[in-house]
Parts: sequence; structure tokens; C-alpha cells
Amino acid sequence: MKRKKFSEEQIIKALKRIEAGEQAKAVCRELGVHEQAYYNWKKKYSGMEVDQLKELKALQDENARLKKIVADQMLNIDMLKAVNSKKW
Repeated sequence: MKRKKFSEEQIIKALKRIEAGEQAKAVCRELGVHEQAYYNWKKKYSGMEVDQLKELKALQDENARLKKIVADQMLNIDMLKAVNSKKW
């Protein structure tokens, strides 16, 4: 069976529908997902708005980029220390 892929916006809309009073079973049946997927979504995206989610994704991307830069700088520093420690 092919796994359905839902965007974060669709997941948040489904969570909002359930918070508004619809039954979780009915929404899950309509979306074609298991109830456990709803609880996983709720754990991950509970209380978020779409704009907050986009901001979170942007911050995570920036954080990953900065970590890569720091790792590259550490490699450069280690190489320079190795070169300077040798006696010529």
C-alpha cells in the first residue's frame, strides 16, 4: 500500500478541525490515515500555526547551515595547528 504524504499545512488544518470539535476517528477516516498518525501529528505539531511552522523550518535550515560552517572552520583550524606544530 502506498504511503500518503501530507504537507505540514494539511496536517495543521486536520488538527484544527479536531480541536474545533470534530471526532478524531472521522477526520482520520476521511484523510485515510490511522489514528496513531493523528497522535504522532498532535505530538509534533500541536499548538502551531502555519506561519510558525514555516518560521521553525527556516530556523532549522539556518541552524544546519551554521553548523556546517562551524564544522568547516574547525577542520581548517585543525589543519593549521597541524602545519604549525611541525618543525621545519
